[in-house]
Amino acid sequence: MNDFQIALCQMKVGLDKTQNVKKAVKFIRKAGEKADLVVLPEMFNCPYQTDQFPSYAEGADESPTLKAVSRAARDTEVYLVAGSIPERDQDHIYNTSFIYNPTGELIGRHRKLHLFDIDVPGQIQFKESETLTPGDQVTVVDTDFGKLGVAICYDIRFPELARLMTLQGAQLLVFPGAFNLTTGPAHWEILSRTRALDNQVYLATCSPARDEKASYVAYGHSLVADPWGEVIFQAGIGEEILYASIKASRVDEIRQELPLLKNRRRDLYTLDLKK
Repeated sequence: MNDFQIALCQMKVGLDKTQNVKKAVKFIRKAGEKADLVVLPEMFNCPYQTDQFPSYAEGADESPTLKAVSRAARDTEVYLVAGSIPERDQDHIYNTSFIYNPTGELIGRHRKLHLFDIDVPGQIQFKESETLTPGDQVTVVDTDFGKLGVAICYDIRFPELARLMTLQGAQLLVFPGAFNLTTGPAHWEILSRTRALDNQVYLATCSPARDEKASYVAYGHSLVADPWGEVIFQAGIGEEILYASIKASRVDEIRQELPLLKNRRRDLYTLDLKK
């Protein structure tokens, strides 16, 4: 992996898809002045509401949203993890992140593997499975600075997935996500730090900015954790662009000092990706 700059675009998302996309493009262009890799939040073009996903869904090939953000990536010559949008594919709708290179070419997509179904009595009930279909692929893409693993929000709770991406060579894991005010304060930071230190990788989470008037209120606090599990940068709750330097030497240094991956007991246990 080579050194590079990442930018997390913590933007507020409203009801108007056109305005959301225009804002995303504005954030990409601004972030691209300093960064090599730009990340948008989960469901950046629509409200995070299960009953709204079908009406906002777009097919990948004719998506106005994706055309706009891929053009912005090309114009600013950055890699882009385009958060996620509701993707329509025949009779199915997926929560999908699209990944573009600096020429605006699609180099990968991640369909959220683990659907967020939660029921905390008196606090929050939310079921993505009411309208969404889960994906079935682990996503690692090649970039000029190294391999990048991408997953979405609730996927971060499953350590097997982060390890599989790491074993495929990813040294940066990116999770666009929209934790809420129940799960966010309790688990957002600790999960990010734990997945980073478990795998000795950099890990970035990108949330929408908080909108107290929304039906689903995002936690915010987009962050970058390093391979030692330390948070090196963390946003607040409002709109902002968070920049961080990703240093290859830090990954090598930590893995040499504390060789966790090398010391796994593969004679006793294995983790295999089913084909």
